[in-house]
Amino acid sequence: MGLYKDFRDNPNRMVDKWMHYFPVYEKHFGRFVNQSVNFWEIGVCMGGSVQMWDRYFGPFAQIIGIDILPECKQFENGNIHIEIGDQKDTEFLEFLVDKYGPPDIVLDDGSHIMSDACQTFDFLYPKVSKNGVYMVEDMHTAYMSGIYEGGLKEPGSFIEKSKDLVDSMNRFSGLPTAFADTIFEIAFYESIVCFEKIKWHNNFRSLHTAGNFNITTTNENIWGNVVGTATTHAPGGMATLETVPIKP
Repeated sequence: MGLYKDFRDNPNRMVDKWMHYFPVYEKHFGRFVNQSVNFWEIGVCMGGSVQMWDRYFGPFAQIIGIDILPECKQFENGNIHIEIGDQKDTEFLEFLVDKYGPPDIVLDDGSHIMSDACQTFDFLYPKVSKNGVYMVEDMHTAYMSGIYEGGLKEPGSFIEKSKDLVDSMNRFSGLPTAFADTIFEIAFYESIVCFEKIKWHNNFRSLHTAGNFNITTTNENIWGNVVGTATTHAPGGMATLETVPIKP
């Protein structure tokens, strides 16, 4: 059963989601179905979404719901665990990491207040497993002033933070940051930002080139330090050149 069909035909507790979210969920979460996944959703509300995720991911999943409302504790059942606390409380989040292990997926559907979303991301993103996913939804609030602290191009909004992280993931930007070592993709959708993590291996990228050529390369890292040279001859074939190291 597809996730949207499960949502549409849901006979259980109410689930409050925008329709266009479901293809995004399946694109980024689909590989975790029937796996031993540690899934965290910030924002439990009426309890229907944690039930939906439990059905979707299957019997090997661990579903962690986080909310500030004590009454949400009633939604615990089987593989669904509910923890009561503030999403920006780093001691509380550290306690959860210690208790349940690093999350494979974090879905932030919490307060949607920009400072909360940014603080939660800063603490939890590094804790997410090396090939995990961090998704923040309902980011139309990033364009709303008042309680949500948003606004078009408002400094401090999560959308503006995510735009800055696009520069940080491109190491030729000259921004030395550990973030680039962990990120494979930042995907923007209407009201959603999704971060796909990866652990880059061997501290190298590879450049693949085809044709008849001789190439002499001088390898420098992004801080300008020469780390070696190589000459490659590829008559009518393919050449693979090891390029800049990730770290100096």
